[in-house]
Amino acid sequence: MNRTLPVVRLRVPTDEDAVAWHRVFDHPDVMEFHGGRSAELSVYEELTARQRKHDAELGFCLWTMLDEDDRVIGFTGAQPWPGEWGPAGEIEIGWRLGREHWGRGYVTAAALLTLERVRAAGVPSVVAMVNARNTRSIAVTRRLGMRLAETFTTPESKQQGHCYRLEL
Repeated sequence: MNRTLPVVRLRVPTDEDAVAWHRVFDHPDVMEFHGGRSAELSVYEELTARQRKHDAELGFCLWTMLDEDDRVIGFTGAQPWPGEWGPAGEIEIGWRLGREHWGRGYVTAAALLTLERVRAAGVPSVVAMVNARNTRSIAVTRRLGMRLAETFTTPESKQQGHCYRLEL
């Protein structure tokens, strides 16, 4: 990658971040590969609470992503794969970014910080589960040095997906 990445800061999500995530992700483009419509606030309240627990127990989570002005712009981080299908027992990295912040390098910058943090926590490898049509996230996996390990069909939506892996 030739361009300079933006300044990004990661923090453990707060109760207030549930409201911020709900607001930032309330856009059909953002939710295209996450059910297609905005999630209820309660989904983000549960998600931020679960991430605080992950951070306390594992030393990593899906962190709130802040821009250079300390505005909440999304999340990135790692968590145990939550599905009953797929890479059970593995650590998944992931990200979601508010639409107005796309194309500026925030996800790549934050995902690189995530890799540093999970490596420091002793995680030997990570996966990223990406919808096969999500070209933006696929590009991020490539910038991180991840390799396509397998393809799959999601049980709920019957969508095609890719599992990318990276040894740390």
